[in-house]
Amino acid sequence: MVLACMSAGAYAQSSVEIYGLIDAGITYVSNQGGSRLYQFADGINFGNRFGLEGSEDLGGGYKAVFRLENGFSLGTGGLNQGGSMFGRQAYVGLSNQYGTLTLGNQYDFVFDYLTEFSATGYALAYGGHMGDVDRQGGDRLNNSVKFSSNDFHGLRFGAMYSFGNVAGSLRENSAWSAGAKYDQGNLSLAAVYTQLNNPHGIAALDPYNQLGVFTFLNQTVATRNPATGQVTDLYPYGTAFPVDRQSMGEVGASYKLGNLTLTGNVTATTFKGYGTQQTLWVYEAGALYSVTPQLLGIAGYEYQKMGDVHWNQPTIGAYYYLSKRTSFYAAVSYQVASGPLNATQGQGFYFGPSSNHEQTSARIAIIHKF
Repeated sequence: MVLACMSAGAYAQSSVEIYGLIDAGITYVSNQGGSRLYQFADGINFGNRFGLEGSEDLGGGYKAVFRLENGFSLGTGGLNQGGSMFGRQAYVGLSNQYGTLTLGNQYDFVFDYLTEFSATGYALAYGGHMGDVDRQGGDRLNNSVKFSSNDFHGLRFGAMYSFGNVAGSLRENSAWSAGAKYDQGNLSLAAVYTQLNNPHGIAALDPYNQLGVFTFLNQTVATRNPATGQVTDLYPYGTAFPVDRQSMGEVGASYKLGNLTLTGNVTATTFKGYGTQQTLWVYEAGALYSVTPQLLGIAGYEYQKMGDVHWNQPTIGAYYYLSKRTSFYAAVSYQVASGPLNATQGQGFYFGPSSNHEQTSARIAIIHKF
């Protein structure tokens, strides 16, 4: 029996790959709390990463697979994702002719199926959807079990469940995500639903920093000193604003016309808590055009709405590819908020909201893959 096991192990085909990506550049922000900002920033459009992935052929059409992926800051050398060693991805599983079943810390299906339909987010992450509350920036579910199907005549689908690991409650701190994607010729379509119960940790909500609002779910989340204009965020990172449930329904599509690709997506993110609910709607349309094999131009527009507050945001950008592994990108995004005076402007959660109703961000950076 021992010799049989040794023989099987000797002939098993396995592989391990080391890979990584670095994104570093200079960012400009027109108004962060009343001041201009010039800064070195890294891991913006594409998160910096260092990873290991591998597989082993088990025979009979089965493979064992794994991935361990680290996120880090180039500017400081520190770990991202709350300081986790493998905070970007960490999973192990099995695959066969039907699909792949994995267990661990993994991306949800918004990232797998929907992110590619956001032209604004691809041009400049600052131009992505407000606060990334619909998770199109790429977010993960811890302690999850995930099934992703193989491609069946252009159709892929999957579902995953994230355990809350709370004794006495299967629901508390849990989450789930499910979606489907169809690719046929020049057309791509996708739909995803994701739900977070009691969002916490790196998924916790900071309404002022992410959405630029002073009240949320009828609760005060930030205050402004009338004499100095200084804002105090009552729920900064590490002090989560309690939400019973955060659910996201999202659809997206793209169509290729020669060198031009048209994209669009609609997302609805609903927050429930304190006996009420609020929904952030995002409508986005964009285009990507290959000017030359080395130069890609991108333009997009977002309209976002939550109650009486509205945000309009155009974004333009370009990528220039020096090689398959090295490229430059440059982009600019402008956003203006309108509606009640208790809303300011804040592009996502990369930097603080503006002191007024508008904010412009620009960036030039280099990406290297290895």
